[in-house]
Amino acid sequence: MKIYRVLLWAFVVCILCTSPVSAETVDRIVAVVDDDVITQSELNRAFAPYAESIEQSFKGADLEEALRQNKEAFLQSMIDQMLIEREIKKAQPPINPVTDEEIMIVINDMLKRNKASMQEYQARLAAEGMTLERVKKDIHRQLMRMRLFRREVQSRILVTDEEIGRYYDEHREDYEGKEAVRIKQIFLPAPAQGDETTRHNARQMAGQLRDRIANGEQFEMIAARYSRAPGADQGGDIGFIEKGIILPEVERVAFSLEIGQISDVIESEVGMHLISVVDRRGAGLKPLTDVRNEIKTKIEEEKVAKKYDEWIDEVRKKSFIDVRL
Repeated sequence: MKIYRVLLWAFVVCILCTSPVSAETVDRIVAVVDDDVITQSELNRAFAPYAESIEQSFKGADLEEALRQNKEAFLQSMIDQMLIEREIKKAQPPINPVTDEEIMIVINDMLKRNKASMQEYQARLAAEGMTLERVKKDIHRQLMRMRLFRREVQSRILVTDEEIGRYYDEHREDYEGKEAVRIKQIFLPAPAQGDETTRHNARQMAGQLRDRIANGEQFEMIAARYSRAPGADQGGDIGFIEKGIILPEVERVAFSLEIGQISDVIESEVGMHLISVVDRRGAGLKPLTDVRNEIKTKIEEEKVAKKYDEWIDEVRKKSFIDVRL
């Protein structure tokens, strides 16, 4: 599901982008989780990338408050991850092990996204006091957490046809289609504030091009050769356009033409236009069959978020947690 990919990529991006903490910290215990502890230095090191982002967005008292609130939330996340590690170890039946091949798929995909080579990445890790083996271990832990998450949360989620239908009925405004036309356009620039001679010549040229199309030449060929608008190399095809998107002078004509009909020369403040309507679709409600999977995914993600909160809350209740931040 999408939520798993987002969580995983966010984690790996953090690995790729994290830089070492340079400030000295007092190493004290900030949380006790049964017989384990989290120290101030561990918290500061993990929170550093997020602190940098917050410091760019806030100043003064607002910055201090934002750092405090986010650090508290981050510490809770660290505690939850520690609890999840324990759930993995005692899971029955055991969670299927993660292979080195799976880990390398994650790393290679992220390198591809960042347009970096393995050599460049390893050099960067070395400069930051990290190793590839450390990164692999971190990804291994995260993939194991994902597998536990799927078993304990996702596997218990069911979306019924009744729920999908009810969501569709309650959010009908989200699935209302708007009237639209698909047009091809030939555009000759000639700003109204510019030279009148240039505008006159453009008007005459547009008229000549229309006559050529009316006499049998292909609109697409004329557009590719003469048009100065986006989509010229596609025969002037600019796709479906809803009302309120294009110039009012062009819109009025576009929504009045029949499919296949060529407009007269249309004058606007930016130049001369010739258009042809290729297709048309009316306003109305998108069929449930067209949006069923989209709705199912939305409901699943809402249920997953709620189920995870319930599950992790039960895990917390089974443990001794003492926060000393």
